[in-house]
Amino acid sequence: MIQQIKKAAVLGSGVMGSGIAAHLANIGIPTLLLDIVPRELTEAEKGKGLTLEDKAVRNRISAGAIGKLLKQKPAPLTSKKNLALIEAGNFEDDMERLKDVDWVIEVVVENLAIKQQIFEKVDRYRKPGSIISSNTSGISVEAMAEGRSEDFRKHFLGTHFFNPPRYLKLLEIIPTKHTDPEVLSFMKTFGEDVLGKGVVEAKDTPNFIANRIGTYGLLVTVREMVKGGYSVGEVDSVTGPLIGRAKSATFRTLDVVGLDTFAHVAKNVYDQVEGDEKEVFEVPGFMQEMITKGWLGSKSGQGFFLKQGKEILELDPQTLEYGPRKKLQAPSIEMAKQAKGLANKLKALVYAKDRAGELLWSIYSPVFVYSAELLGQIADDVVAIDRAMKWGFGWQQGPFEAWDAIGVEKSVQKMEEEGLTVPAWVKDMLAAGFTSFYKEEENGDLYFYHNGEYRLVEENPKVINLAKIKKQKGVIKKNTGASLIDIGDGVALLEFHSKSNAIGLDILQMINFAVDEVAKNFKGLVIGNQGKNFCVGANLAMILMEAQDDPFELDMVVRHFHQAMMKIKYSPKPVVAAPFGMTLGGGTEVCLPAAHIQASSETYMGLVEVGVGLIPGGGGNKELYIKNLNSLPNGVEFDLQKVANQVFESIAMAKVSTSGEEARDNNFLSKADGISVNGDHLIYDAKQAVLALHERGYKPPVRKKIPVVGEPGYATLLLGAQGMFYSGYISEHDMKIAKKLAYVISGGKVPYGTEVDEQYLLDLEREAFLSLVAEPKSQQRMQHMLLKGKPLRN
Repeated sequence: MIQQIKKAAVLGSGVMGSGIAAHLANIGIPTLLLDIVPRELTEAEKGKGLTLEDKAVRNRISAGAIGKLLKQKPAPLTSKKNLALIEAGNFEDDMERLKDVDWVIEVVVENLAIKQQIFEKVDRYRKPGSIISSNTSGISVEAMAEGRSEDFRKHFLGTHFFNPPRYLKLLEIIPTKHTDPEVLSFMKTFGEDVLGKGVVEAKDTPNFIANRIGTYGLLVTVREMVKGGYSVGEVDSVTGPLIGRAKSATFRTLDVVGLDTFAHVAKNVYDQVEGDEKEVFEVPGFMQEMITKGWLGSKSGQGFFLKQGKEILELDPQTLEYGPRKKLQAPSIEMAKQAKGLANKLKALVYAKDRAGELLWSIYSPVFVYSAELLGQIADDVVAIDRAMKWGFGWQQGPFEAWDAIGVEKSVQKMEEEGLTVPAWVKDMLAAGFTSFYKEEENGDLYFYHNGEYRLVEENPKVINLAKIKKQKGVIKKNTGASLIDIGDGVALLEFHSKSNAIGLDILQMINFAVDEVAKNFKGLVIGNQGKNFCVGANLAMILMEAQDDPFELDMVVRHFHQAMMKIKYSPKPVVAAPFGMTLGGGTEVCLPAAHIQASSETYMGLVEVGVGLIPGGGGNKELYIKNLNSLPNGVEFDLQKVANQVFESIAMAKVSTSGEEARDNNFLSKADGISVNGDHLIYDAKQAVLALHERGYKPPVRKKIPVVGEPGYATLLLGAQGMFYSGYISEHDMKIAKKLAYVISGGKVPYGTEVDEQYLLDLEREAFLSLVAEPKSQQRMQHMLLKGKPLRN
């Protein structure tokens, strides 16, 4: 059996196939992307004198798909250089090359006969022991393998990715009755540890788990909207973040997915079920009319919403005309906004006797019942169903978790009063005195299995849950901005939990305490958290307030920031930063001096202070410059000016990486720093990095002088900025910021090549930062960012 996957082939180069190939390339797996051979020449090919026998023509479809990967948004590739790992081919010339691959993934059109034809060829050319899978979203996996060899069937299963494969977490794995248990086990582990996915085992039923329940829920929502006379905008205003769902809510999600795609998924279930369920999966007439008109959503420019200038209009399902977007107004909505925690928000909403409550109850209750009815058919336990919905549809809580949140007993009573038939196993559970699908115990979370039996929720040991650790063990110390936590094995973790994890004096105080505490009692420190983003920067409101009220106080804050960053850098015990998501400004400055950075693959890192009229003020200019110097090979002559130019451009242009890998390309990460593909494993990986550094006998870096480009380099740095200023691309204030930044990067009024110490560069930075903070135009930019959430060009 294959013990590792070194090379893969993707059959079918559509949006999904090319996206899967890109995801494989992102994790370093060379991938062959195959598609059909064109039957006609394009005009461009005729102009070049090509024939249907030329390789460029025969590979045109897959090669074109590879080329499109560089233009797609959101970007399928974590770095443009990964494109080199994808090779184009076709089904007629290259099938014999399948003998060289360890995993073949079929992603052709959703047609059983075509898939079986492809698999007949795959069976002929594959090597024994290689894994074969289908990315089907609903065709029977069992049926696809009929007639194939025994070795093929043992190594065959469904692997249903969600689109786009780089970003969506869920991977549903669907074994057949012939799939070797070892193959299933390997693919689950590979899916989590290498592909970085949340893996759920599903049964071979129509649309598997997430699309089955998700499509049902969306169609129920459409039905209740029409029945209750709600508008599209009103529904979206209460079915998004308010109830722990994605910002795109219901109808914006349908626009993004595409109505044609959604209708296809719905029809897949409709064709295979009976009775009341079949009725729900019938796409309403007005949506069919939208599809006929070509109003498919985002890809066609209009769907449930239409953008006209700056205004977004909503569709009236009755008239199919667009009008102003509405929001639902109800007392329960205001109550939910004030409530703490999602459970309390849901209780405030679903039981409310107002328009919001009636809508949400009529959406939630049938989805709860439907999910319970399908238990055992689509998945073996409630955990798999909940995880599929969270990972595939971005729900904060799966259906059984949400049911627990509103109270199972109370809701079942209400359902039965309204004539809903609650599945017998749920009523039996309540009759036996068990009132929730989940319960917490000291050794972990339990879920209701059957007949009064609760089982432990299985977690990958690489998933460290900070909230649970704090609940079980408490914290070493905390203040309003951060907590120091013992995460076991002699490793401590500093968790930010201020608003947006912005850095203020409270976090700086905790950094100082944490480094001292770790030096005495721990092997090392991880700086990480499990918020929405790692850190969006320094507390801008605090900086603006201090700049206007007490500049002397702000000088002290900047000095404290510098001292805290130097404390991280020269800590006697290793400090590992674990950034993810937005890691901007001060968030990047916390990472740069760490002994090691273990970044999530989805890390968006950059020093963006120029956007608010400033330069980095927490040592980031110096540390990025040093990081760039350290990236150069030892013993090789280098151009110091080129290094200064790169750092200046990166900060002046406020460059933000679009991935952890691009952060490495931009020298925010070094070659030695790590990238975790699975974001859920980030804290674990960072902890392992601390332990590895400790085992190697970690010593802090030796303080040494830093060569700078000085006055001649300063003039060179400004050349580009002056050209942009004289051309009208940047304002006079932008030019002032560029001069301050260039002065700091160049090292001030010293000769080229002068070696200076770190404190000298920090003093230059502090003076430049404080002078810019005092500028009225910088203060206008800060105020605008705080009020509007976007930069002001003044």
